[in-house]
Amino acid sequence: MVSRRRQHRPNRPPPPRQPTHHSPPVTLGPSPSRTHLLMTSQRVLFFVQISLLVFASALLHSSTHLHSFLTSQITHRNRPIDHPHTRYATNPMAWNPTPKSTPEQVTLSSQLSISPLDEYNAALLNEVRPLNYTNPEVEWGTVWDLVVVGAGAGGLVSSRQAARRGAKSCMISMELAGGDCLNAGCVPSKALLRCAKLVREARKAASRQNEFGVFFTKRGESEVLDLDVGVDFAKVMQRMRRLRSSIAPVDGHARGVSIGSQVFQGRGVFTSPYTIEVVEDGKKLGDANNPVLRFRKAVIATGGRPTIPDVKGLVSAPYATNLNLFNLQSLPERMVVLGAGIVALEMAQAFAAFGSKVTVLQRSKLLSGDVEAGKVIRETLEQDGVQFLDEVIVKEVETLRSRGSDGELPLMRVGLTHKGNSQLTSLECECLLVAIGRTANVQNMGLESANISYHPTQGVLINDYAQSISHPNVYAVGDCVAHVPRLTHMSGEMAKVVVQNSLFGGEWRMSTLVVPAVMYTDPEYAVVRKVVTIDTNGNVVPSPKLSAEEVDVYRAELRSNDRAILDSSDTNGYVKISCIKGTGTIVSCTIVSSRAGEMINEVSLAIKNGIDIMGLGRNVHAYPTLGEGVMSCGLQFIGARWKKMNEGG
Repeated sequence: MVSRRRQHRPNRPPPPRQPTHHSPPVTLGPSPSRTHLLMTSQRVLFFVQISLLVFASALLHSSTHLHSFLTSQITHRNRPIDHPHTRYATNPMAWNPTPKSTPEQVTLSSQLSISPLDEYNAALLNEVRPLNYTNPEVEWGTVWDLVVVGAGAGGLVSSRQAARRGAKSCMISMELAGGDCLNAGCVPSKALLRCAKLVREARKAASRQNEFGVFFTKRGESEVLDLDVGVDFAKVMQRMRRLRSSIAPVDGHARGVSIGSQVFQGRGVFTSPYTIEVVEDGKKLGDANNPVLRFRKAVIATGGRPTIPDVKGLVSAPYATNLNLFNLQSLPERMVVLGAGIVALEMAQAFAAFGSKVTVLQRSKLLSGDVEAGKVIRETLEQDGVQFLDEVIVKEVETLRSRGSDGELPLMRVGLTHKGNSQLTSLECECLLVAIGRTANVQNMGLESANISYHPTQGVLINDYAQSISHPNVYAVGDCVAHVPRLTHMSGEMAKVVVQNSLFGGEWRMSTLVVPAVMYTDPEYAVVRKVVTIDTNGNVVPSPKLSAEEVDVYRAELRSNDRAILDSSDTNGYVKISCIKGTGTIVSCTIVSSRAGEMINEVSLAIKNGIDIMGLGRNVHAYPTLGEGVMSCGLQFIGARWKKMNEGG
């Protein structure tokens, strides 16, 4: 990203100076003789041997704090990830899989929304939430260059990039390092989507009417006529847990410490404009033993949580959100999805493929009002067995059966009304997935004590440099920030902006960010544009969309794309690029395709670097690829401006 100078920034302090680290001077005495050196080395060796014996004896009776500290810092990277239980099989200071885990461990893992406590989840927790973790000692007078509150994508990138660049940084992790993305979002959901896609492909192949020439036989016998494709849901979920645990070390505490960023476990609370108290597990704010961190710069990266609507009976019902959905071990016969956004539609399609009867309750339009894309996605999901109920209002949720201790799924009745009809109808389900949006995590962290302005549900208010509008030495990134997209890669990019601006005098601007977003249904839905702008006060607000009268639209239907034809895919897919009217300047792009998430990045690069649509058309694309759909839009622009030979000339 290119740093840009501004002409006038009245409320921003001068750029921060880079941190400096001074070592005390070393005083050298007279040179000792060889004999003296030999005698001294012998004495040193003797005392080292005695010390080792004493240390070994003490280690056998070492304190719980020393043992837990060592356990939390050691990484076991060379052991096979497929068998993580070998790492901690009998370690009482680490998470152990059932049946070796204690009842307290099982209870705590459930409170952290990680279940069951099998070998893979034990391995995950040992990385991202070590048991009995001992926080680093903080020397009196220590001032950190950067303190980061939160351990999701934004917190990890902020604290670690700062450390890599020489800053004294630390990160405060309240629950699970890696945040929603690793534990309850991007990672587990994509693992399920891969299995769901394979199920759909297998059913195509199992159909006697399939066009691919594929059929199934018993070994040595004739063709099998009636073939059903089954799903072992427990194995699907086990695969997800195994793959998630294999990714976890990248986000784990030990990895951060090895990079140079210290990790504190607890709840970070601002107690003054330049201090943050780490409220450790089982302690209260103000406890004398809680670490207190003084900082020059701080980053709020506390993320968000699922928004829960005010519906009668819902709070006491055993509903699901993305936080606990991935703990399921048996497939619900019926699933009701409240919401029509990315999480709602991805999981609706996946669970329908697995065999659940899925009903989506939508109060508003799909995909935030993108009517054309919403129509294509809805038709595809309906073909996969998902039912949609339009313009409904959920009035109440009644719990008919609680979740059983033996793993039996709960049973709920959802009461609802349709627009224009006050009569109450109901649906019963074993899984009620609430996915209507997200709320910023900004409560109970002392923002008032630090004079940090925020909206109670939308999040921290920032300016173009990702600074708090009321505290120039505090920055914020990710889902806890008002008016920015709730995306993992947005959090990571904001973290880079923050490190550059807070520690190295940078002037990187939020308003220059071009951010793609992808929904990983099949087909995928991808969009890209500039996502935020600045209001008259210099504060970040969402970028307005241009009206149809302000843009020219160039469109390529993928049904005529050779790769789509050969793959028998993308019959309803398209690429749509919008440019400022009368020009080739790209302002946005929408793609509906089986590979939309890969295709959108080319347009994102073009917008970011000022490449117009003609440049996309002149860029040579490999043949045959779906990416040629992007090129086709550019060729339309070029073709409309061709010079042509005069008739008879």
